[in-house]
Amino acid sequence: MELDEFTQANAPKSGGDGFQLENAKLLDIAVEGTAMVKAGSMVAYTGDLTFTGKSSAEGGITGLVKDAVSSEGTPIMEADGSGHLYVADQEKKIQVLSLDADDSISVNGNDILAFESRVDYEINTVGGLSEAIAGGLTNVYPGTVALTTHGDPLVATPPITTDPDATVAWSTNLSPSIETNKTIEIGQQSGESIQMAFTGREGFVVVQPYEEGGQPAQQ
Repeated sequence: MELDEFTQANAPKSGGDGFQLENAKLLDIAVEGTAMVKAGSMVAYTGDLTFTGKSSAEGGITGLVKDAVSSEGTPIMEADGSGHLYVADQEKKIQVLSLDADDSISVNGNDILAFESRVDYEINTVGGLSEAIAGGLTNVYPGTVALTTHGDPLVATPPITTDPDATVAWSTNLSPSIETNKTIEIGQQSGESIQMAFTGREGFVVVQPYEEGGQPAQQ
C-alpha cells in the first residue's frame, strides 16, 4: 500500500457530533463541555481537553461504581473542554447505544467505555451479584452510552441462564437471580459454579463470547 493510500484509508472521519465509531474498536467523542470515559481509555485527542479522575458522584451523575459495590470498582475520568477524544479498551469491540427517555440498562462496570455527562448512572446490586461480577453493577439511564464486548455480542430474550463473567448488560426490567451449581464435583471442576438466571418473557440480555479471566475470544 502506498503511503498516501494508507493515510487516507485510516484518516479520522470528518464531521460528526457526539459519539462516532472510527472503526469497530475505536470511538471518537466530539467533546463540547464534558464527557465521562473509562480511566485509561484515551488513546489520542485533538483540541483543548483536560482529564480528571472521579471516585465519587458529582454533577449529573447519580452514582459511580465504587469499592462499596466491588473490590475492583470502575475508575471513571471526566474529559473537559473542546475537541475530539479517541478512546478504546484493549481492542474490545464498541457498541454505541442511544437510550430513550423510557430506556435503562444494567451493565457490568468493566464493560462501560463512555457516556454523556447528562446520563444518570447509579449503583445497584442484586443479592450476591457484586461478588459474581468483578467490575461492579450499575444502572444507566437516558442518553448515549458506549459499551465494550470481547467479540460480537449475543443479545438474547429470557428465559436464559448466563455465566456472570460473560454477561455484559441487560434491560433493567429484569431481575436476575444468582444460582450455584448444586452438583458435587470431584476432581476436575467445571468452572461453572455460579450462574445468572433471567426469567420472564420480556427484555434482553447481552453476553459476549468471552469469560473475563478466561481464554481470549476470537476478535
